[in-house]
Amino acid sequence: MKKYDVIIIGAGPAGYTAAIYTARANLKTLMITGTTPGGQLLLTSEVENFPGFKDGIMGPELMDEMKAQAKRFGVDMIQEFVTKVDLGGQPKKVSINKDEYETKTVIIATGASANWLGLKNETRLMGKGISSCATCDGFFFKDQKVIVVGGGDSAMEEALTLAKICSHVTIVHRREEFRASKIMQDRVLKNKKISVEWNSEVIDVLGKDMVEGAKLKNNKTGKTRELSAKGFFVAIGHTPATDLFKSFLEVDSKGYLITKEGVKTVLEGVYAAGDVADPHYRQAITAAGDGCRAALEAERYIQGI
Repeated sequence: MKKYDVIIIGAGPAGYTAAIYTARANLKTLMITGTTPGGQLLLTSEVENFPGFKDGIMGPELMDEMKAQAKRFGVDMIQEFVTKVDLGGQPKKVSINKDEYETKTVIIATGASANWLGLKNETRLMGKGISSCATCDGFFFKDQKVIVVGGGDSAMEEALTLAKICSHVTIVHRREEFRASKIMQDRVLKNKKISVEWNSEVIDVLGKDMVEGAKLKNNKTGKTRELSAKGFFVAIGHTPATDLFKSFLEVDSKGYLITKEGVKTVLEGVYAAGDVADPHYRQAITAAGDGCRAALEAERYIQGI
């Protein structure tokens, strides 16, 4: 059985940053990355708001750079999914099928995936006008028309963010009223740059190489029509990857890991970093910051045992 000082589960900005810090602190580190390491940034085209890249950088390229940096410091990596954890007591155990690993600390950086609509062209046009993050990608649609799908607070926030940048925002919502908080609804409905398509669903996204619009269906009349837009933002929530940890750690009503004092969980030596514990910001830079904090906390914990 292989033994480590730190096992990091997940491989986005949080996981890679944590690995860089723990390895540089001379802690024996294992990353279990999953089969597609890189997280949400693999679905992102150009990243312009990550410091240090004045001309921007493609999301997958940024993840490759972080991976190479972690490997430079001797981080072990396994490109598989964790199947079982035992986080109570010391040492902690992490399993990949029949292979078991012991560790003094665990950093959970499994992220959260956007909920998508499951449309025919959605995957094909991902990163080519389709996004789940207005803060990340809104600037690419400056002075252009965009569509936001959803009716909760997240959709309202996306629409308001985009209204500051884009020429017009159309919210498509399948019901005749929003489920968002009253204050968020009021802000949206009073904004002259935002309109709403009530009782409507998106049948598909339109466009050959880039998003050109969407085909809508009115749920009451059954009529369909096409709506032109250059950006298509899906804001129907995210699902954090926390199922594996729920028997050991506390989660909120949406499934996000609950932390205290930044990245600490209810169990000593177990930390949560990035989107898996962050339903609010969901940015690469905040996730990286969490990874740094988790690594430093793990180092301090190990020094004390």
